[in-house]
Amino acid sequence: MNDHTLKVNEESKAPVSFIEQFIIDDIREGKNDGRVHTRFPPEPNGYLHIGHAKAICLDFGMAEKYGGKCNLRFDDTNPVKEEVEYIDSIKEDIHWLGFDWENREFYASDYFGKLFEFAVDLIKRGLAYVDDQPADIISTQKGTPTRPGQASPYRERPAEESLDLFYRMNEGEFEEGSRVLRAKIDMASPNMHMRDPIIYRILKTPHHRTGDTWKVYPMYDFAHGQCDYFEGITHSLCTLEFEIHRPLYDWLVYQLKTSDYRPRQIEFNRLNLNYTIMSKRKLLELVREGSVNGWDDPRMPTLCGLRRRGYTPESIKKFIDLIGYTKVEAINDVSLLEHAIRDDLNLRAPRVFGVLDPVKLIITNYPEAKVEEMDIDNNPEDPGMGSRKVPFSNEIYIERDDFMEDPPHKYFRLSPGTEVRLKGAYIIKCESFKKNEGSGLIEEIYCTYDPASRSGGEAAGRKVKGTLHWVSAQHAVNAEVRLYDRLFDHEDPAGQKEDDYRKFLNPDSLKILKGCMLEPSLASAKPSDKFQFQRVGYFCADLDSKPGSLVFNRTVSLKDTWAKMRK
Repeated sequence: MNDHTLKVNEESKAPVSFIEQFIIDDIREGKNDGRVHTRFPPEPNGYLHIGHAKAICLDFGMAEKYGGKCNLRFDDTNPVKEEVEYIDSIKEDIHWLGFDWENREFYASDYFGKLFEFAVDLIKRGLAYVDDQPADIISTQKGTPTRPGQASPYRERPAEESLDLFYRMNEGEFEEGSRVLRAKIDMASPNMHMRDPIIYRILKTPHHRTGDTWKVYPMYDFAHGQCDYFEGITHSLCTLEFEIHRPLYDWLVYQLKTSDYRPRQIEFNRLNLNYTIMSKRKLLELVREGSVNGWDDPRMPTLCGLRRRGYTPESIKKFIDLIGYTKVEAINDVSLLEHAIRDDLNLRAPRVFGVLDPVKLIITNYPEAKVEEMDIDNNPEDPGMGSRKVPFSNEIYIERDDFMEDPPHKYFRLSPGTEVRLKGAYIIKCESFKKNEGSGLIEEIYCTYDPASRSGGEAAGRKVKGTLHWVSAQHAVNAEVRLYDRLFDHEDPAGQKEDDYRKFLNPDSLKILKGCMLEPSLASAKPSDKFQFQRVGYFCADLDSKPGSLVFNRTVSLKDTWAKMRK
C-alpha cells in the first residue's frame, strides 16, 4: 500500500463502510507496515451463492482498492463433506465476478503439519488436553450463557499423557468420537466459545488432498486464525456470526505469534434475501430431492444459477453496493436485485421480437408474396449498437393476450374495429377473426394495413394508442421458453420454525412454454447471449440451447409484478 493510493481513495469523497474506515485507519497508523492483505476462505462443501458474492466483493475489492493482495484459501478441514467439484465451481464463480487471486491459491490442508505442531505445543505448555468424553457430555458440561461450565474430569490430565494420546489419535488407534483435543482456557468465561473449545477431532475419512496422512483434523475455529497468521493476512473479514468467536480467534493467534504482527478480524452483516434460502445444507437438500434441477437451476440463489438465468457480474456488484456493509442483520428485498439486473440489461441487451403465446394474424390487403425488411433499432439506449433488418410479411404472429374480442374500457391493444401499430412497421386495423369451434379460442385474426403508415415513412406520423410486437410467420424460429420466478412464495421460508421450508416452494416457479415464435436473428443465439424481448422481459439463451433447438430463460420481467401483487 502506498500513500498515493490512500490519498486518491480518500479524495474521491465517496462514502465508505465502517470496514473500509478501519482499513484506512490501520494504513494511516502504519499497522502491519501499512499492508492490506485479505483472504476469501470458502468451504468446498457446496456451490457459492449470492451471499458469498458479498464477501468476495469485499475481500477482493478492498485489496484491489488499497493496492493490497487477496488470497483464495479453501477451508478443507472436513474431508467428509468436501469435493473437488465444489473447488472447481468456486474458482469459476470468482473469476466470473471479475476477481483473481493470481498465484495465491491456498488450502487449510497446506498447514495441517504446522497446525498439528501448534497443537502439540499447546499440550506441552498445559494449554490443551485430550478429553475422553463423548461430544454430547462435553456440550452439557459447557453450561449456559448465564451459568458457568463444569470442568472436564480430564482437564488436569498430565501433558505427557495428553501428548501420547494425541499422537495415538492421529495414528488411528481410537475410534471417531472417542476422544477430542480441547484448548484449556476458561470454563467460567461469559463467552461459551472460550470454555475449553474442541480444537481437534478424529476423522478417518481420506482427504481429497492429503489422502490417509491424517486421522485427526483441526476444527474451523482453530485452523482459521492460524492460517490467517501463516499467510500474513492483515484484515480477516467475516460475517456477524463469527463476532462471538473473535476472542477465541485472538487468543489462539496470541499463543502462536512470534512478533508484533497479528491479523485483525472484522465482522459484517450477511446477505439475506426474501423469497429464498441461503443455507447450503437446505440448498443441497433441494438438489438431492429433485425440487430443482441441480445447483445451477436458474431459480437457485447460487452464482452458477444466477449466471445461467442471465444475471451479469455487474448487476450483482451493483446490488451489493446498494445494500452495503453494516453491523445490522436484515433481509434484503429480492426486488432490489431484480432492479439491478434490469438497469444493467437495459443498457446492454439488444431489443428483439419474441412472441411467447402466438396467434396468427393475416393482413388481407398485403401482397402474399411480398417480404419487406424493416429497420429496427437494436437498443435505443445505445445508438452505437446500430440496427438490424427484420422481415415482414402478410402473415405474422402476435401475443394472444394482445387481442380481445370484447375489450374493457381503455384497452389499447387490438380488438374488432380498432387500430394499433406494429412496432417498426405499419398501422393495422382489425376487420374480423376466427374461433376454434371446439375450444372457443381465437385461431386467426384478419386485419388490413395502411401502406402509408410505415414507420419512418412520410405518413408515419399518424398516431394510434397501441403498439404491438410481432414476428413474421414464414420467417419465425421456434423456441422453448422457460419462465422462471421466485423459488418460494413466502417472504421468509427458512424463518417459519414450526413448518418445513419445503411447504413454501412456489408451484409456479417454472413454466415451460413450447412453440414460442422468435424473430429469425435469434436462430444464431449462443448460450448466455442476453436479449430484451420487447414488451415481455429480459431473456438469455440457456446452456441447453443450440441451433435448431433453441431454449431461452427469462431472467426478469420488465416490471416488478410482485410489488403489485403485494399491494
